[in-house]
Parts: sequence; structure tokens; C-alpha cells
Amino acid sequence: MSHYRELRRSLTRRLGGDALIHLEGGKPIPRNFDVDYVFRQNSDFLYLTGVEEPGCHLVLDPKTKRETLFVPRIDNHHRVWEGHVPSPDEARKIFGVDRVMYADELKKVVGRRKVAPKARLRDALDELRACKTEHELALMKHANEISGAGHRAVMAATRPGMKEYEIQAVFEIECLKAGLKHLAYPSIVAAGVNGAVLHYRRNDATLKDGELLLIDAGAELKGYAADITRTFPANGKFTQRQRDVYSIVLETQKVCIDRARVGVISADLHVHSMRVIAEGLKSLGILQGDTDGLVEGGAVRLFYPHGLTHMLGLDVHDVTGGKKRKMPNPTKVPVRFVAKLEPGFVITMEPGIYFIEALLHDKDLRAKHKNSVDFAKAETFLDFGGIRIEDDVVVSVDGPPRNLTNVPKEIADVETACAR
Repeated sequence: MSHYRELRRSLTRRLGGDALIHLEGGKPIPRNFDVDYVFRQNSDFLYLTGVEEPGCHLVLDPKTKRETLFVPRIDNHHRVWEGHVPSPDEARKIFGVDRVMYADELKKVVGRRKVAPKARLRDALDELRACKTEHELALMKHANEISGAGHRAVMAATRPGMKEYEIQAVFEIECLKAGLKHLAYPSIVAAGVNGAVLHYRRNDATLKDGELLLIDAGAELKGYAADITRTFPANGKFTQRQRDVYSIVLETQKVCIDRARVGVISADLHVHSMRVIAEGLKSLGILQGDTDGLVEGGAVRLFYPHGLTHMLGLDVHDVTGGKKRKMPNPTKVPVRFVAKLEPGFVITMEPGIYFIEALLHDKDLRAKHKNSVDFAKAETFLDFGGIRIEDDVVVSVDGPPRNLTNVPKEIADVETACAR
């Protein structure tokens, strides 16, 4: 628990002053009559305590340097249905705080003392959570290893004729077998044209011979997420058309991973990924014209409509670093995530190419990009779906980032992993 104690001390130093610091943990959320949704702790509370039980509070007193954890008062009815819950003495030893009291005693401790404003607390936590400690990186690496094993199991098990939910089960069983009970986000398992739906959720279609399967899935460990996507052929062998598009996405990802160095601005990295994809689509005859124009004019976004990267941590789209790290977008392209990369940032790298009917058949977009897009050729890919390749990388102090993800992605390696 020394890791969490040091994080709490860092937060207290960052906020300064004598105001109490109060964080409330998550509460159970009713699903229906007497059943709750599966509980997952509030990320900030988990970050500072490691406590995964609901109904708790944390109070840090900068004056006395005392840390108090407040836990629910449990009665025998609860013990009958839910089993043993640590007593205050047990909790104090388990979680390494100075004192443990019951949650109904919170007002006694807080009293009329001034409490740090929520906005200042939010900003301080965002600043702290942005750069991961070695302890956090070890958890994220482990989450990646187990999630990676799930992806490899999927590649080995997938066959034409399977339902998307059967493939989902293969991944999630691997995570549960390893003790990871929480997914970082709902699994996306998209067969064929469903791969062109960015946040596909139905997971109930049948995978056909000759189609691609896109699976975007990751588990979390102690709240720390893995976020991995792979796309591979249902029958284990890429067609030439699939190879052509896949190679563009893979090259884009590898180039951008190598460029993710300290001081690089994430928005610039995203624009570079758009340039590489635009060049690739030009080579296929789908785009035409000046590459800068294709990027700045938005034509490439018809086939690559999402961001290259986002922060990863206790939330799958993690905090971006607080007010001190905020900066304007230096590019002419709309980008949601704008940050100067720092050592300890964990970010995803997830370029993609998709053939989306809603975009390719949009009258306004067709008129706007009629000189940049060969829509007739693009429409021949409407049965294709999409390809996304996503790894999780750690920005290093110097040199290229460290890749936490170990799942086949080179074409030959993917086909070997899918070998029948």
C-alpha cells in the first residue's frame, strides 16, 4: 500500500493549504428491484486507495497529515447475504491508512473544516494521473498480457459460421480464467461490414467465409485498462484486397508508434497518420490529389473518421493532464486529444480505414469531395467493413515508446496465429 500512500501525499502537496481533502467512493447502482449493477469503483478513489468496495470515503488532513478511510457500517443482515466485510481494524491494516471509521461518522471528522474545492481537486488529480508510476505501468502491462492472451485465443478459435458473441466469449473467458473480472469497456466483435461501425455493440451476426473480423476488446486489472484491437480474416488467409488495405493501416501504426516521442504533440501525430493513410488510399486509386489538401480538406476522414490516439489508464479514455497541460490545437484538422507527450504517458495507437455507407452516400460529402474521392471505386468496398489495429504504448524518457501489447499484427504472423 506504500504506492497509494505516496500518491495521497503527492496530492496533498500539490493542493497545498490546510483545507481537508475529501473524496467519495462509488455507490452501488440498482439494476432492478433488489439487484445492483456489477460494482466498479470510482477511478479517482481507486487511484488513491486501491479500495474496490462501495460506499467508502477518504479524508486527508494536511494539518495533522492524518489519512482516514470511512467504510460502511455493516449489519448481520448484510453478512448473511454478502459474507464477511473487513472491520475497521482489518481495513486499516489492509489499506495502509492511519485510521478507519464508519461512513456515518464522516460529519464528526469533517465538521466545519474547510474542504478543498472540487474543481481544484479535479485538476490536481488530472495532473497526477496523467504520468503513470512504475507500479501503475506494471498493472497495465499485466492487463495487456492477459488481454493479449484473449486476442490470441480468438485468432486461434475463430471460424466462418461462428456468431460474434461466440467469439466474444472466447476473449472474455480468457480474462476471467486469469482473474480479471472487469472489462475495460464493452467488447466490440464485428464481422464483415459491421467492422465499419466504430462502436459496434450488437455482437450477434454470423461471420462468413472471406470476411474480416474486427475485435476491439480489453480487460482491466485493479482498474487499469488494456485497449487492443486486431482485424483478421475469418478463414485465416487475407485476400489481396484485404492485404492492400491492412498494409496501409499497419504501416501507419508502426510509423506513428516510432514517432511518439517526448515533446511531440498528439495532434501533429494524428495529422501524420492521416497523411500516411491518404497516401495509401491514393495508391489504391480511392483518393486523388495533393496529400495536404486531402488531409486539410477532410477527404481522408471519409475513410478514417476517428482519432489516432487517446490517453489510457484507470479509464479507457483517461484524463489528459489538467489545466497546466492544456494547449491549443496547432493543426488545421479537428483533433479531440491535444497534448504534448511526456514520459509516463500511456497512449493508444489505433489508425484505421473503413468503408462506411453513411459517409460514402452522403450527398453533401460527395459534392464537397467529388474531385478528391473516386466514389465509384470506394463503393466497391462497401462489403469490406473496416480495419483497425490498436496497441497500448508508454512514452519513454528518451527514444521510441515501449509497446505493452504483444499480439500478432504482421500479416504472416496473423495468418500463423489463425492457422487451421
